[in-house]
Amino acid sequence: MNPVLKRTLTGLAVGAVVICIALFAPPVAIKPVVACLAMLAIIEFYCLLFRKSSDGRGSWLYGIPLLGGAAIIAWGLWMLASIPQLYGDATCGGLRLGNVMLLYVIAIVKFSDVGGFALGLTSAKLMKGGNHKMCPTISPNKSWEGLFGSVFASCLVSCCFMGATGFGVVKSLVCGVTAALVGTAGDLVESKFKRWVGVKDSSTMKITNGMGGFLDMIDSLLFAPAVLYFLMGLEF
Repeated sequence: MNPVLKRTLTGLAVGAVVICIALFAPPVAIKPVVACLAMLAIIEFYCLLFRKSSDGRGSWLYGIPLLGGAAIIAWGLWMLASIPQLYGDATCGGLRLGNVMLLYVIAIVKFSDVGGFALGLTSAKLMKGGNHKMCPTISPNKSWEGLFGSVFASCLVSCCFMGATGFGVVKSLVCGVTAALVGTAGDLVESKFKRWVGVKDSSTMKITNGMGGFLDMIDSLLFAPAVLYFLMGLEF
């Protein structure tokens, strides 16, 4: 199968599963599901780190990034799973508002990835001499044009959720811009780690074949949920 088609179909399938879990999972089940995802990502992180340290020279030093990376992954996904708690038993259109807000956060972060990829790829092809690279030594495909696409897509999706979130235009745009910028930061942190260990994608398990690894799936969710958790609790 064509790699692009395979990645697209796999992404759509995973997206459908995520939507169903976010909207319909009972609150008591959300944290265990997210904890399983965090554990898989940490295992993948450990496998990549072990590959880096396999020559045995100074391998004890890798304990520091191992503990730090595992803590960041666990913290980021735990904050994501904590978002429904902000809304208690409130409902929205027959669904738990907390579940809807969980989907909202995932949507504005992940659609920023989609917007960045789409505009980055398009601008690279259309602009004479290519687009303007953001961090070529860390992530060669990241561009300032792609960042604009990330912000635009995230803000657009955030505004589409206004009927459910109850946010005004300003708060929706602030959340959208924040999701794109902080999500991109998480992506760059993971990209730096991959360059350090010498891999293109983080996949070490066949169940993620076709769409990168678990770390590639959650990189933009490493820091964004905590920042959005704070913003969503503010009144403005």
